[in-house]
Amino acid sequence: MSIVSDLRAVLRGRDFRRLFATRLVSQFSDGVFQFAVAGYAFFTPEKQASAAEAAVAFAVLLLPYSFLGPFAGVFIDRWSRRQILVIAPVVRGTLLVATALLVALNAPDWCFYAAALAVLGVNRFFLSALSASLPHVVEGERLLVANAVTPTSGTVATFIGAGAGFLLRLAFGPEHSGTAGLLVISGVVFGLSALIASTMRRDLLGPSYDPNLPQARQAVRHVFTGLIDGARHIAHMRAPTAALGSMAAHRFLYGLTIVMTVMLYRYYFTHDVEAGLSEVTWWLVTTGVGFFVAVLITPWATKRFRIETWIPIMLATGGVLELVLCLPFRQPGFLVTGFILGVTGQSVKICADTIVQRDVEDAYLGRVFSIYDMLFNGMLVLAAAIAAALLPADGKSYTVLLIASLGYVVSAIAYRLVAGVTPRPTPQEATR
Repeated sequence: MSIVSDLRAVLRGRDFRRLFATRLVSQFSDGVFQFAVAGYAFFTPEKQASAAEAAVAFAVLLLPYSFLGPFAGVFIDRWSRRQILVIAPVVRGTLLVATALLVALNAPDWCFYAAALAVLGVNRFFLSALSASLPHVVEGERLLVANAVTPTSGTVATFIGAGAGFLLRLAFGPEHSGTAGLLVISGVVFGLSALIASTMRRDLLGPSYDPNLPQARQAVRHVFTGLIDGARHIAHMRAPTAALGSMAAHRFLYGLTIVMTVMLYRYYFTHDVEAGLSEVTWWLVTTGVGFFVAVLITPWATKRFRIETWIPIMLATGGVLELVLCLPFRQPGFLVTGFILGVTGQSVKICADTIVQRDVEDAYLGRVFSIYDMLFNGMLVLAAAIAAALLPADGKSYTVLLIASLGYVVSAIAYRLVAGVTPRPTPQEATR
């Protein structure tokens, strides 16, 4: 069956469409919010951001956010995931309006970041619930197509939201009042996703009942035990372990590239704040287009190659092309690289999501996706810290470029060693 036929079959499912719409609306709001945060942290005229300050911003926004992952896993394996999708947007929308008020009142930076942290903490429950809910609305044989469409389309929606944030910033202005306006709009839009989620049955998205699971209160007290249980569950599974490793490697190397690129556009390619922000926005656009292309090529490619083959192909391709395109340190090369890393990185993520959802038992999905999210965000923070130590003031560093590009090739080789080679299923086995 072709990807178009698979996609049509997936979209015919009413419950899938509702879950899909919930993701699109919420992640569009994410794009507006993330653009507001980036503009506030790196492209406010009154600020002179350095690579170290960029690393601090990543740490404040992502590292504590990742620490909430284990707690999210405990609850989304016990609470109605549909209820999480209904309640979380309302809470987050309220917090965004409160954050906008702080910005409008010129509150200190730490107040802004603390409020942003609370917003992102709520979002952890929301995104983890979305990922764990997908197998409940899609047939198993079409799960890869669904993973190509949903998270990637959500990411594209985030990029579109960031573009909308850019246009709104032009209208509202770069001052704090403009940032406050962006935050209010993001909160209102995110709240709309609750209305969509409320149209689904409360018991539709799981989790599956497991009488052996401890009570939530007890699970919170033993949250690290739960993390260890999730890690043990996949430790003997080579495919999920290698998939998590490939995703973590990409996020680390992509993080190095992001920090270097932002600093280059801020201080090397131009010295004008608004011009730098405009050029970075175009880089994000090309990356978003790459994410969309990954939706099209990954299901097609994995019908012709095993997932265990496609992941290292994407990692190696991203590394080689990044080195070739970026070595002259010219803007066109970085724009194309944004597209290439969008395609290759999102292809890796689609495959990793599919492997985890395919091989991990539903009762453990929340905890495993919490580990997934800790790696997803934590590796980016680690990359930002290392980039801060290595990057010069203008962002131009051959060392960082070599680490990022060659690291992709090394991670491709490491993936093959960890994943090993498994027989490709026969058509009869694939349809069972």
